[in-house]
Amino acid sequence: MVNISSIMIHILSIYASVAVLDFLLYIHIVGLCFLLYIITIMETETTLPTEAADVSATAGVAESAWSLSIWAWIAIIAWIIVLYVIIKYNSLVKLKNNINNAFADVDVQMKLRFDLIENLVNTVKWYATHEKETLQNLTEARTKFLSAGSQNEKLEADNMLSGALKSLFAVSESYPDLKANQNFLQLQNELSDIENKIAAARRFFNSAINEYNSTIESFPTNLIAGLLWFKYREFFATAENEKAVPKVTF
Repeated sequence: MVNISSIMIHILSIYASVAVLDFLLYIHIVGLCFLLYIITIMETETTLPTEAADVSATAGVAESAWSLSIWAWIAIIAWIIVLYVIIKYNSLVKLKNNINNAFADVDVQMKLRFDLIENLVNTVKWYATHEKETLQNLTEARTKFLSAGSQNEKLEADNMLSGALKSLFAVSESYPDLKANQNFLQLQNELSDIENKIAAARRFFNSAINEYNSTIESFPTNLIAGLLWFKYREFFATAENEKAVPKVTF
C-alpha cells in the first residue's frame, strides 16, 4: 500500500520545482495524486493474498503495486506538463488580447485626429501658400494611415503626422492671418485635446505590451512562448522630435 505522506512529499517537490504553477494546476495535481492513491489501494486490496498464501505471492503483489505506482507517476507528470502548457497558453492569449484591446483605444483617437487633417489642410492652404511641402506631408500621413494594414503601419503613420503637425504649427508663426483664423484655432485646440487622449491610451497600450513581453521572456514560460510562436512586441514609442504637438502662443 502506498503511503499518503510519501505522495504529498512528491506533490510538494513537483510544485516547488515548477515554482510558477497556477493555483488551478496545483488543484489538478492534488486531485490526480489522490486518484492515484485510491487506485493503488483498490489494486492492492484486489490482489492481496490470504493468510495461507506463501511469501512469494506477497512479494509479487508488492512488485505489482510498485510497477503500477511508477507508471501512474509517469502518467501524472505527463498530465501535469500538458496542463501547465494549456494554462500558460491561455494566459498568453489573454495578455495578447489585452494588447489588442489597448491598441483599439489608441486607434480610435488616432482616427479622430486624422479626420481633422483634411479640414486643417484646407484652412491652412489659403493663408500659407508657400508651405506646400508641409501640407503634402500631412496629406501623405493621412493616406498612409487610411491604407495601413497592421498596427505597426498605423503607428508609423501617426508618428509621421506628429512630425508634420509640429512643422505646421511652427511655420504658422509667420502667418498672422492664419493664427487669427477661428477655424484654425478650433482645429488646433481639438488636435491638442486628442493628442492628450492618445498619450493616455499610449501609456495603457505600452503597459499591456510590457506585461506581455515580461511574461514571454521569463523562465519557463519563454520555452512555451517560443514553441507556440508568441513573439516580442514593440512599444508605441515616438521620436524625440515628434512626441507632442507644440502649443503656439498667441
